[in-house]
Amino acid sequence: MNRKKEELFYLVRADILPDAILKTIEVKKMLQNQEVETVNEAVKRVGISRSAYYKYKDGIFPFNAMMKEKIVTISLDLEHRSGILSNMLSYIAKVGGNVLTINQTIPLQDIANIVVSIDTVSMKIGISDLIDGLKEIEGVKKVQLIGRG
Repeated sequence: MNRKKEELFYLVRADILPDAILKTIEVKKMLQNQEVETVNEAVKRVGISRSAYYKYKDGIFPFNAMMKEKIVTISLDLEHRSGILSNMLSYIAKVGGNVLTINQTIPLQDIANIVVSIDTVSMKIGISDLIDGLKEIEGVKKVQLIGRG
């Protein structure tokens, strides 16, 4: 059986990462911002070997970069009142999100759970700002990022 190995990602605080990984991040930033012309120049400046940089470079991404050009899945608890779902969808459209799927439960105790998948490629804001904005909509009781892909 030939299965493609699934990539697994973790969200880790920067202060607990090993020095080689933190320095690899710095090298990537320097190259991206064109502060240096070569990898060799960048690794010398931050104090890691080229082999350490090449070992980690393809596995380290800023959180926002991982979320960009991706589909995110968000779970929301909404009050069972007219217009709340419409307001939520309007907000997503306003910030440039493209709703791909919507699944809604039957309201229990006047709360409906909505799971929405959003294409974030054209969004004008980051995922954290999207979630914060959704929380501000009247009638939205809970917002949680449950996946990305």
